[in-house]
Amino acid sequence: MVDKISETVTEGYRKIEDGVVSGYKKIEDGVVEGFGKVSDKFVETLFTKEGESVEDAKKRLSGEK
Repeated sequence: MVDKISETVTEGYRKIEDGVVSGYKKIEDGVVEGFGKVSDKFVETLFTKEGESVEDAKKRLSGEK
């Protein structure tokens, strides 16, 4: 009887854990995606040269060749 209760409680906690982790992951993905969009627009507006792509400007600014 105690084992069954223990298993049920553990299963419940796992479901809660999965929900929390899933929710956090969605928020994290949204924040990272939003930052990427803002970063790209910032580079596009301030640092791209005429005809240069955002990726090329980022490479140039970081010193990559």
